[in-house]
Amino acid sequence: MGPVDWLGCFLAAWAAMAVAAGWYRLFARPIAVKAGPGGLEVRRRPWVTIIGTYLLIQLSAIMLGHMFARLSDPTKWWLYFMMSGGIALFFVIPALWTNYLYQRNSRVFAFVDAGFWLLAYLAMGLVFFLRS
Repeated sequence: MGPVDWLGCFLAAWAAMAVAAGWYRLFARPIAVKAGPGGLEVRRRPWVTIIGTYLLIQLSAIMLGHMFARLSDPTKWWLYFMMSGGIALFFVIPALWTNYLYQRNSRVFAFVDAGFWLLAYLAMGLVFFLRS
C-alpha cells in the first residue's frame, strides 16, 4: 500500500465541486420548474450549503484516496474509473434513490442528482489517475 495522496484528495474534492457548479447550473431551470412555485426553499445563507457540500465531498475524496493508495498496480488507468464510477453507480446512487423512493421525490430530481454523482466520482477518479 502506498501513502494516501492528500493533495490529490483536496484536488479531487475541488474537481467534484466544479462538476457540481456546472451540473446544477445546467439543470437549475428543469429542477425549479418541476418543483413548482414555492417548491424549492431559497436559502438566505447559501454559503452554508456550499461549505457543507464541500466538506461532505471532501470526505468522499479522502476515502477514494485511501482506496487508490491500495492499488497493487496504479498504472492500470481503467481501475481509477472502474472504482470511482462503481462506487457512484452501485453505492451512492442506489442509496440516494432509496431515499427518494421513501420521500416520494420526483424522478427528475433522482436522475439529475444521479448524473451529478456519477460525474463527480468520475472527476475525482480522473484527478487521482492524473496524479498517479
